[in-house]
Amino acid sequence: MPSLREKAYAFARQRTIVRTSDFTAIGIPRHYLAWMCEEGWLVREGYGLYRAAEREAA
Repeated sequence: MPSLREKAYAFARQRTIVRTSDFTAIGIPRHYLAWMCEEGWLVREGYGLYRAAEREAA
């Protein structure tokens, strides 16, 4: 079962821009979004708007 971080990142990768309400609708708490931005998983595009960060393959 994927972690909340993995679930949020996969969700964002499927879309161009994702709203905070889209994440909360699938069970991702809002505070995770700030953490994910700090860790480089998401990029904040504007107030309540996020996109998946481009990540290098491990």
